[in-house]
Amino acid sequence: MMDLQKLNKERTYIKDISAENDGKEVTIAGWLYDDRDLGKLRFILIRDITGEIQVTGFKGETKDEVFKKMKATRESVMIIKGIVKKSPKAPGGREIAPTEIELMSSAEQPLPIDVTDFSKTELPKRLDYRFLDLHRRKVQAVFKVQSTIIQAYHEFMVKEGAMEAMFPSIISSSSEGGTELFKAKYFEKEVCLSQSCQLYKQMLACSMEKVFAVFTVWRAEKHNTVRHLNESRQFDYEQAFADEHVVMEVLARCVQYMAKQVIEKNKAELDLLGVKLEVPKVKYLTFAEVTELGKKHGVHVGKTDLSGESEKKLGELFPETIVFVHDWPLAGKPFYIMPKEGKKGEELSRGFDAIYRGMEISSGGQRVHLPELLTERLKAKGLNPKDFKDYIDSFRFGAPAHAGWGMGVERITMLMLGLENIREAVLFPRDRDRLTP
Repeated sequence: MMDLQKLNKERTYIKDISAENDGKEVTIAGWLYDDRDLGKLRFILIRDITGEIQVTGFKGETKDEVFKKMKATRESVMIIKGIVKKSPKAPGGREIAPTEIELMSSAEQPLPIDVTDFSKTELPKRLDYRFLDLHRRKVQAVFKVQSTIIQAYHEFMVKEGAMEAMFPSIISSSSEGGTELFKAKYFEKEVCLSQSCQLYKQMLACSMEKVFAVFTVWRAEKHNTVRHLNESRQFDYEQAFADEHVVMEVLARCVQYMAKQVIEKNKAELDLLGVKLEVPKVKYLTFAEVTELGKKHGVHVGKTDLSGESEKKLGELFPETIVFVHDWPLAGKPFYIMPKEGKKGEELSRGFDAIYRGMEISSGGQRVHLPELLTERLKAKGLNPKDFKDYIDSFRFGAPAHAGWGMGVERITMLMLGLENIREAVLFPRDRDRLTP
């Protein structure tokens, strides 16, 4: 096998092969994506993470040993040395005349799934062989875009002056209430996998003022929808001396920055996926205003939450727009959301949801930072304040008003790219039926 240190020094990525390489020898490494054998003429298409290039061999001109090695199975891994030649008929306008070929790994046949760009293999089977599905350019494009989204989130938050934090995934009781939890054994105690870093980021924001995290959450809900997962990743943000309007504005700029970065850095991936992405506009509506819009358009809006139908209608009425729905009914928000004074008979909160492309991408609001009120809200939600003693106590010694939000990493990826199923935006999905690979 070729010395891998030497390979990394000599290797040229396919996207970097240009007119400057014409007539010169290069070393490439990748997967055999396609091949044609015309007897005395052999073509193989080699693909790496950056692109693809044709390798052409002629019997009698190409070394016999090299010509024979061109007959390998699809998806086999190869290292090829050769001379770059201009070729108008070849993909990308250039090809390589091979001088050396090393077969690093031979792919068994038949392949269990179709990994061509025109694959019609159903998603469940593709996920069964996700390690092979990741050979597909369209699948790679999704995760290249997701990588840009995650990097953009970090860049944006650092520019905001926020501090990145890591929070525990093992908790002693529910973070939010109302959500089924995965139980686990922790020595002699029973614990839960966290469904949110909510309580911890609040504690930290009351000292560090602006904090952010990319946090894994678990929710033991027995759903099988195209928009939910039992394990997912979440962008979290919390800010001291802020109300819901302050952090809604931060969220808007954050999503706009993500979209700009994807548009600038992932043009090739967007084109491959057939996606037209725009930097979203922003609109603010109260829950009451959304209810009136629902009546006008004959769409049911829930009393304390938005129905999927109403979210979809907002996406139709305000395309390419982040719609912030605020002044939310208090009954529809968790115990830690600050109540808001309203008209007589109304119990409103300082909570909000953000709707983008017809689906919720974020939920947030101003938090309760007053211990007595927090205790009252816990009881109102049927929760025992004793289970939240440390959390309540953290606000007894100088806690400022603060607000924040959470946004699903897979959800925003799904919506930006127009994917039909959120599992397409997860490398290795976890739902009630899937624990492997």
